[in-house]
Amino acid sequence: METSVLPSAPRAHWSSRWAFVLATAGSAIGLGNIWKFPYMTGTNGGSAFVLVYLACITLIGVPLLMAETLLGRRGQGNPYDAMTTVAREAGASGFWRVIGLIGIVGALLILSFYSVVAGWILEYATRAAGGFSGITRAAAEAGFAALLADPARLVAWHTVFMALTVVVVAGGVTSGIERANRIMMPGLFALIMLLIVYGTLTADMPAALRFMFHFDPAAVTREVVFSAMGHSFFTLSLGMGAIMTYGSYLERHTSIARTCFYVALADTGIALLAGLAIFAIVFAQGLAPAAGPGLILQTLPLAFAQMPGGQIVGILFFVLVVFAAWTSSISLLEPFVSLLIERFGVRRAVAAWASGTGVWLLGVAVCLSFNAWSGVRLFELGIFDLLDALTTKILMPVSGLLIAVFVAWVMQRGHVREEIALPHSGFRLWQGTLRYVSPLAIVAIFLHVTGLAG
Repeated sequence: METSVLPSAPRAHWSSRWAFVLATAGSAIGLGNIWKFPYMTGTNGGSAFVLVYLACITLIGVPLLMAETLLGRRGQGNPYDAMTTVAREAGASGFWRVIGLIGIVGALLILSFYSVVAGWILEYATRAAGGFSGITRAAAEAGFAALLADPARLVAWHTVFMALTVVVVAGGVTSGIERANRIMMPGLFALIMLLIVYGTLTADMPAALRFMFHFDPAAVTREVVFSAMGHSFFTLSLGMGAIMTYGSYLERHTSIARTCFYVALADTGIALLAGLAIFAIVFAQGLAPAAGPGLILQTLPLAFAQMPGGQIVGILFFVLVVFAAWTSSISLLEPFVSLLIERFGVRRAVAAWASGTGVWLLGVAVCLSFNAWSGVRLFELGIFDLLDALTTKILMPVSGLLIAVFVAWVMQRGHVREEIALPHSGFRLWQGTLRYVSPLAIVAIFLHVTGLAG
């Protein structure tokens, strides 16, 4: 009879299943939902992208979310130590620890530029408080360009956002991360529902509904499919150590399948609601939905300037985006902080501030890449674009693929069943998807985003 090698040291845990759902949904719900999803929908044919995205969430996102959560709870440690434990238990090579290492490093690199982008949102939240009245398209574009050209402002907002992130992580699992998500996640849902009500009463919600859900099969192109596949993978914070870390704080009696379903439902629901709210406002003002990345920071200020109550709506919207970015950034810092605590015995507050300082320094380089260091390039990419490409196009897909292969093919079937605890038919469906569908999809995404598919 095989003996378990799971660690027996006391470990912090979420106070309830819903605490895990809120925290993990907070990790998944970020700028990708409220900024990236709407502009990708706008530039990829609306409903064609949405419906393919929903299918991909089901076939790729949820199975991988369950697998990464399983690894965290089984390993009961930071991503590196958790993978060391489960690989040893499976009698597998120590090579598999690379999954944890990729996740931790990738999360820190992502946070370095994610914090800079979140700083832009903080800047626009203050602008919204002053109102966007009288703004023109040229002025909106010039205002954003001026922000990017000002290193002092970029660094200042980046500093504020990193400090907000570190303060929460330094507070601990229950007193810091869980408490923050218990406040911010309901607040985020309340704000998005206020915007939906506003869009229904004063904007063009029917046009938004048609754009997002009136399916046109002819609009489903190869580019739309790959874009939806890629976003379904990235939107759930997969492959960056955050889900594995949060899973390690999950009590053993809690159903992984049920809680991951709730997380995916919350993540997808917020993305869809954000898209409806934004497009209702955009269509009501006769603006273009296919504005790309500038949809939030250039197109929406024009809409807020023209609509009744636009100042209040603008403030609510940018506060919503700040909340979403904040809950995600917390989860990106936690994997490395937990590593410092568990492997090196560093006190949590010291680990949080030391980690945050390191990320902040790299973020300063990102800020300068838009102005003073704009000529610094590697592989023809500036610092911001290089970090984005390295993490989202290489590290995250590789990590996700390794997670799928390890859980589906390397771990002992009995241990996997013990953690997932699904009925026989449900388990076979999940495992089959994780063995064949998810890896093939991830490889296809990787080949597409890296340009290797031709």
